[in-house]
Amino acid sequence: MRRTALAALCLAAAATATLTGCLPGDDKADSKPKGPFAGQTGGEIADRAVKATSNAKSLRMKGDIQDDGSRVGIDMALDKKGHCAGTISAGGEGKADLVKTGDTLYMRYDEKFLRAQGEGDSAEETDGVVALLAGKWTKMSATGSDADDIAEFCDLGTVLGEFDDVSSDARRGRTTTVDGVPAIVLHEKDGKDTYTLYVATEGKPYLLKVVSKSAKDPGTVTFGDFDEPVPAEKPKGKILDLDELGG
Repeated sequence: MRRTALAALCLAAAATATLTGCLPGDDKADSKPKGPFAGQTGGEIADRAVKATSNAKSLRMKGDIQDDGSRVGIDMALDKKGHCAGTISAGGEGKADLVKTGDTLYMRYDEKFLRAQGEGDSAEETDGVVALLAGKWTKMSATGSDADDIAEFCDLGTVLGEFDDVSSDARRGRTTTVDGVPAIVLHEKDGKDTYTLYVATEGKPYLLKVVSKSAKDPGTVTFGDFDEPVPAEKPKGKILDLDELGG
């Protein structure tokens, strides 16, 4: 069983590494709920949000979270056909653009990102990698061993597996908006850690935003562009084939 907020953060963290420690909670009823979702507890609303979000054919996630002590930034659109497009950054140390379409994974790294990933290598080795790759689109087979983890993340169906078996003890809060979309605020708590969820009150009850104030995994993630086409297209111009370089 998993808390809704932590499951959502797990989903976003799957871009680089899956967060663990998603804990169970006991359902608690809210007293005399009114307004949007009248008659439903916070836990029931959270469960509806999980179901609606899990049924989305595509979505975009954007946010900033902490994973193993470093900040992970993500802005990624992905769908259940295995397409994705967006950017990933780690600890503010540069970024990588990523596109997966068909069985091919395309990536482009900036110099700062490459130098951060080259920590522990000699200056000569790092300079060589930067000269070869910085600012250039690369490609590799999405079915190859080097691309397995990223290719799996690009499959929304696999990523949404983090939402399986969610049980929430969320409490209802005020109504507000998230990027102009009307939403209801839900609150979850685990010891000193608190989590705030925002669920759409119009149309399908999608999960729109999660804010974690946790010592272990603080961060904010937003979700949007539900069921919209993912702009996953082969980059234009010259592309460096990493599979050929690897021999």
